[in-house]
Order: sequence, then structure tokens, then C-alpha cells
Amino acid sequence: MRTELKKKISKSSWPKFDVRKWLNVRSNHDKFHSDYSLAEGWVMESTNALRNSVPGKEEPSVNDIDMLTLRMFVGTWNVGGKSPNGGLNLRDWLTLPSPADIYVIGFQEIIPLNAGNVLGPEDSGPAAKWLTLIHQALNSNTSSSGETSPTLSFNSTSEQQHYYSLAASKQMVGIFLCVWVRADLYNHVTNLKVSSVGRGIMGYLGNKGSISISMTLYHTTFCFVCTHLASGEKDGDEVRRNLDVSEILKKTKFSHSFKPLVQSLPPETILEHDKIIWLGDLNYRLAAGYDDTLELLKKNDWQALLEKDQLRIEQRAGRVFKEWKEGKIYFAPTYKYLFDSDQYVAQTNQSKEKRRTPAWCDRILWKGEGVEQLWYVRGESKFSDHRPVYSLFSVEVEMEMTCKSKKLTPSMRSCPLTSSCFAKVQAEEQLLLLTRAQHRHRTCTVLT
Repeated sequence: MRTELKKKISKSSWPKFDVRKWLNVRSNHDKFHSDYSLAEGWVMESTNALRNSVPGKEEPSVNDIDMLTLRMFVGTWNVGGKSPNGGLNLRDWLTLPSPADIYVIGFQEIIPLNAGNVLGPEDSGPAAKWLTLIHQALNSNTSSSGETSPTLSFNSTSEQQHYYSLAASKQMVGIFLCVWVRADLYNHVTNLKVSSVGRGIMGYLGNKGSISISMTLYHTTFCFVCTHLASGEKDGDEVRRNLDVSEILKKTKFSHSFKPLVQSLPPETILEHDKIIWLGDLNYRLAAGYDDTLELLKKNDWQALLEKDQLRIEQRAGRVFKEWKEGKIYFAPTYKYLFDSDQYVAQTNQSKEKRRTPAWCDRILWKGEGVEQLWYVRGESKFSDHRPVYSLFSVEVEMEMTCKSKKLTPSMRSCPLTSSCFAKVQAEEQLLLLTRAQHRHRTCTVLT
């Protein structure tokens, strides 16, 4: 693909194309789709953010501060350029014993990364299909239609707590990020912003890069960064990935149309947020010999393999993601599989040019206080040459309580805050994890 693109961007072809398109500097780079949007559906800010950010509006008098603990599901999946079919079931991936309050789901390669898709008009068809499937998976118990709306009438608080609305979604070529929130949290989500950074061909095109979504929930700011970094497993390719991370941190900016007179200005960069989640196909490989890797794979010795993981090596050296956290990995490498198979390409292809050494390309990291990781596992769908990876977090959100509302209502607190319910949920989740671990063990046994 790289050769094909270089041919298309020869000097003689420059007059035939829009330079702004090449540099990925589009006028709508900070627009997004949301259930909270204005009538036209594509806006820079949610109506909720506009309503709650009026300049000169007085802040309520604060008597107390309370912390709300929420559960947040984060998932990432490189789907290998394949568009989902109607029969693809995401419930096994997204369904938890006790539903999360926030779902952050990022994809890479939702369309093939060929010259036509990188240079031509954006194909939003697959993104719409993924949104429909996610909506069906999250709202299977509350709605049979394919539509979402934060203004639905709910029969009970419980029903409202288990309905999810799309806070924001954004696509850049093959990268796609969407954030869903529980319906009763809708009125407390403000300052929705997006920012896209292309890091592909010429260092600007969107076949690689990032999509970031910024939002404020109550008085806590969140930033979700979905990335597809430079590929390749040659010596030195990890330096290109480090540079991608550095440039994404530097170039991601969340614009603001006005400055409130009383309220503090929302974050403008990734690192200014209270809590940050970085997810995606980071493409870091294993700094180990091909034969050595296959031998350790046969033994299911993940810890020995992880000692050769480029991301951890680069982190320990302080060259990337300094002071960021990642959970312990107890699952097999997520890339590269044969499509519709449990076998790695490396196990069947002896060609040095085409073989890919298995690696943990798909990762989830975080930064910020009040974030605790409960799970870090992978899914077993054979839909792609990557396995999906997902994590469950417990996050603390700061609430400012006024004289009239010193105590949280049961609907605001939700189930995870009660100790008995939390213990029950943890027991159910441990049982589910054990079942999935046994399944993965059987799969690895078959491979060996």
C-alpha cells in the first residue's frame, strides 16, 4: 500500500488533489456524532455542554464534596478491514455480570487501508454498522429498535440505569472511537470535544494516528485516546511508535468557542485531564528471535515473552508513556492470527517476508488518580487477525454537593457503591474470568 500511495502523491499529481485533504487538515476534524447533538446531528459541542457553559452563569454554593464510584468498560479491537455482518454478536464481548456505567470502545481498520480509502471520501458505512451492533448489545434488555435517544421516557429508575446513549463517536479513515454513557448520567456530561491527529503517510494522513474524546462528568474530566501507531517489526520501528505517541500528545488540542467568566476552562490537551485512557493497536512487538518466540508460545510462558515486549522495554527506559500504568497481562499475544482460526500466522507461514511474530499489539493504558483496574483480558472472537482486548475500571468522580442535595440518591450512587452488592459483583466477575481463562487454556493446549 505504501508504494501505491507514493505513486499517487508524485509531484505531477499534486494539482489533481486537495492539499488540505493530504495533510488531513479538514474543516470538520473536531466535529462528531452524538445522541446529544443539535438537530443537524454533527456539531462541535453537545447541547448539554452549551447549556451548562453559559458565560457569567453563577456557580452553586458548595457545602460538601462527595465521590461517586463508577464502572467503566474499555475495549479495543483491530478488525482487519472487515465490515461487520448482521450476525456478529458483540454481547459476549460487552456483556458483564453487572453492567458498567460508561463504555469506551475503539476500533482500528474498520475499513481496508488501501489508497482509495486513505485518499478518497471517508466511508462511514462500517462505522454505522458497528454503532448499531454496539447499541443492540448494550440495550438488548431495554429496546428492540435500532435507534437511540437520551429523551426516551423510562418507566423506572432501574430501566433508565440500564439504557445507554451515545455520548460521542468519531471516525478518521480506519480508526473509530465511541463513548456510551448510562442514560441517567446524561445531564451530567458536559464539554464534549474531539480531536484527531493523522500520523500515517507523510506524517499527516489518517491511516495511522489518533482520535481523542474529551468530556466532563460531574466535575471530573476524562480523555479517551484511541490510536493506531506505526507498524513493522524491524529493528528501530519502536522508535517510530514512540514518536507517534509524542506527536499525538503534542498535537491533540480541544478547541473552545468561548471562555466562561466564572467556570474554569475545560482541558485543552490530553495531559490536562483528570483521568486519561489510552487504547488501541499500539503495534509494539517482541524484541525476541522468531524461533525463541515460538518456543515460549508452545510453553504458554507469557511472562518470559513479556520481558521482550517493546512497550515495556521502552517504558522502563523512560522513552515513552512515562508514569502511565498498564495492568498485568495474563493472556496470549493478540496478533497475528489467521482469519477465522485459533492459529497464529507464524505457525503456518514459513516465508520470512510474510510471517509476523506474535505480539501484544493491542493495549490499554491509563493515567490519573482514582482509577483502579479490575480486569485486563482478551476476547476470543475469530473475526479478525487480532483478538479484542478489554478492561474494566473502577473510577472515582468528584461531585460538588449543595445545601439542597447533600446526600446522593440511590440512582446516583448505583449498585457498585454498596459493599454487599460490590462483593456479589466481584464474585460473579471472578467466576466469569475463571471460565474464560479455562477456555483460553484449552485453546492454547490445542495450539501446542
